[in-house]
Amino acid sequence: MFKNFILGGCRNLWRNRLFSLINISGLAIGISASLVIFLIVNYQYSFDHFEKERDQIYRVVSTMHFPGQEFKLPGVPLPMSGAVQREVSGVEISAPVILFFGDPTVGVSLPDNLTPVQFKKEPDVIFTNDSYFKLISYNWLAGNPGCLQKPFSVVLTESRAKKYFPGIPPSSLIGHTLTYDDSILVTINGVVQDLNEITEFRFKEFLSLNTIANSGLKKSYNWDSWSNINSSSQLFVKLIKGVSAKQVLSQIQSVRSKYFKDNFLKTTHSLQPLNEIHFDSELGNFDDTQANKSTLLGLLVVAAFLLLLGCINFINLTTAQGAQRAKEIGIRKTLGSSKKQLIFQFLSETFLLTIIATGISIAMVPLLLKAFSSYIPAEVSFNEILQPGVLLFIVIIIMIVGLLSGFYPALTLTRFNPVAVLKNHIQSTPNTRKAVMRKTLTIVQFIIAQFFIFAILVVSKQIHYLLNKELGFKKDAIVTIDLPSADKDTDKKLVLRQKISGIPEVDQVVLASFPPASNAMSFGTMSIDYGKKKLESSVEFKFADSDYFALYKMKLLAGRFPRSTDSTMEYLINNTYAQVIGFKSPSEAIGKYLERGNSKSEIVGVLADFHSHSLHSEIKPLVFSSALNEYSTLHIGLKPKIEGSQNWKGAISKMEKLWKEEYPEDEFSYQFLDESIAKFYKSEQDISILLSWATGLTIFISCLGLLGLAVYTTNLKTKEIGIRKVLGASVNQIVFLLSRDFVQLILFASVISAPFCWWAMNKWLEEFAFRTTLDWWVFVVGGLIMVSFALLVLSIRTIRSASANPIQSLRTE
Repeated sequence: MFKNFILGGCRNLWRNRLFSLINISGLAIGISASLVIFLIVNYQYSFDHFEKERDQIYRVVSTMHFPGQEFKLPGVPLPMSGAVQREVSGVEISAPVILFFGDPTVGVSLPDNLTPVQFKKEPDVIFTNDSYFKLISYNWLAGNPGCLQKPFSVVLTESRAKKYFPGIPPSSLIGHTLTYDDSILVTINGVVQDLNEITEFRFKEFLSLNTIANSGLKKSYNWDSWSNINSSSQLFVKLIKGVSAKQVLSQIQSVRSKYFKDNFLKTTHSLQPLNEIHFDSELGNFDDTQANKSTLLGLLVVAAFLLLLGCINFINLTTAQGAQRAKEIGIRKTLGSSKKQLIFQFLSETFLLTIIATGISIAMVPLLLKAFSSYIPAEVSFNEILQPGVLLFIVIIIMIVGLLSGFYPALTLTRFNPVAVLKNHIQSTPNTRKAVMRKTLTIVQFIIAQFFIFAILVVSKQIHYLLNKELGFKKDAIVTIDLPSADKDTDKKLVLRQKISGIPEVDQVVLASFPPASNAMSFGTMSIDYGKKKLESSVEFKFADSDYFALYKMKLLAGRFPRSTDSTMEYLINNTYAQVIGFKSPSEAIGKYLERGNSKSEIVGVLADFHSHSLHSEIKPLVFSSALNEYSTLHIGLKPKIEGSQNWKGAISKMEKLWKEEYPEDEFSYQFLDESIAKFYKSEQDISILLSWATGLTIFISCLGLLGLAVYTTNLKTKEIGIRKVLGASVNQIVFLLSRDFVQLILFASVISAPFCWWAMNKWLEEFAFRTTLDWWVFVVGGLIMVSFALLVLSIRTIRSASANPIQSLRTE
């Protein structure tokens, strides 16, 4: 019997090839998109699932409370790790993770080579202690965690050990030395196997924390400072089983209060569960490979919508063909087929079609992964299809799609009365319940498609706003070049600046720290003394002189720009900071003194606020000083491009040549500032591209269904069209008649989807501190786009039917 059902299903699919192709295409698109999205979501939710008792592991994070706003950091004061381990009950492990400033140059002394081999810009290097290896389980190939109690000790992963010492077994590496940035000599005391897991902890070199305390790094890393908080100094704790995070958190806050008294501005700490780190874009992780739960949820919604659209196409086209299969049903019932057998027959056809669509979808997955490789993590591959969880997902999809698509049509078609069928009393009229159901499903299809069109218009409008908003400084025709972090020779930097300034295409060259807007940041604590009280706050630091502000055309509200000096002598603050420390007008701040540590310097100017980071965040307090020893970046203003006379590409080549004269062993790299700023919004741009594809697919699937219904409707009205033409109706009149009902449904769908889209996009825009407006024209344009696509698809069939010879359709009458 099952064989007969399959053979019958195959014959029916072949007999209705056009409708079968439409159904398979719609389902294949939906299923393939769902598979790729499931692979992405499954990967993103697999981070750090291997740690033992992972629910007890937290990251300690900080929140700085400014008037009217908060600023969150993933870091804590460096001394907090030891204090928590000593003084907080309920904490089993307190593991510090201190990121090495910059990617260091590592000098390796090989046994048979007297000259050390240097490896430039080695990433994933941290300072920590043996507690880290109690928190994260590694397989030790040589040595043990206790070796990190000694200063100037390092543990390598197997991959990094093979890179530095090819061909030498781990056990033979103990006692070898490495030199970091030509200044820190350490001994290898351990080698661990790389973590073959999906994890945030991808570090490759582990320097002992006590190395900081026993070297010249103590001041740079603020070893004893409770006032300094930055993202490089992070702390992970594992709580004793049964102890609540709330109990521990109150003790951590007490420890901070014991060692550091907050005055005007308060800093609090909180415990972030390990499983939330991968999804927290505000606090970040270690390598910016993060996911967004809202985005993942959005992807799942897209997958569900695409599947739903495919199912709606199937239901609409199958029920529309009901009259054509009525005689088959009547004969089967007359010959003794029960309703259950008929339902099973129709469901078997649906499952056959779904399985074919699934096979096509699986074949499409590698192509989709390759096409969207820029937006999909590299670890997500086609091989994941063979995992039990993914195979189970495929089976579930087949079952859900098969039942969702097939059950209603099967139930509807098997209700035909065999006597009425065989007497030709079965008709399909627009007023039947099935026709109402088809219209409802068609409206649902176009509500979904219209929602995506509205969404892509709003997202594109916001991205245009982000990329074109006035930021408070010049960003065009400026190139930045980061100087080697290990180089402390100021004279060499000045020589390179002088050489580059001689390039004809270069207008101005400035030596300073970070650009006005960048992801790089440095925070510290400053205070102002009012006599009876001292106001203390955390601020961001940048270093520059007057040439920097002239290059970027930044606006001064009061005072002057700082003069160039070797060390911090003068401060320039932004208007936000002036207001935070209590000045009602910028001029009031001039001549006042700010304290940082044991030094005190004068405020010489107040700068107009500008956006130093992405437009996701508010403008924060910021201080500039002109400490020459802190300058690490060349800022190069290029002359405007003039056809045939100025060549920026040639200018960059000349800069590289001059770079090699001063830094022959260091890699030359540069960034255009406007492109760097555009990267702030890469996730939004990725969303826009993915949303564009989703919109295209929803329109395509919806129009496929529309085309199928148009074919069915024109076939049903063939004789009516012939009669109207004989009676004098024009082609335009007939096309209007055939298209009118469909266009009305689409316009109705646009009206319904508009408020849902308005609500959803308002929620999305709330993620930005600065955002575009939701204008009425977005919804008008969205509706016109959908109607245009629909009319284009309908015209494929309606014009052909309206232009047909009426004699052919009336010949049988």
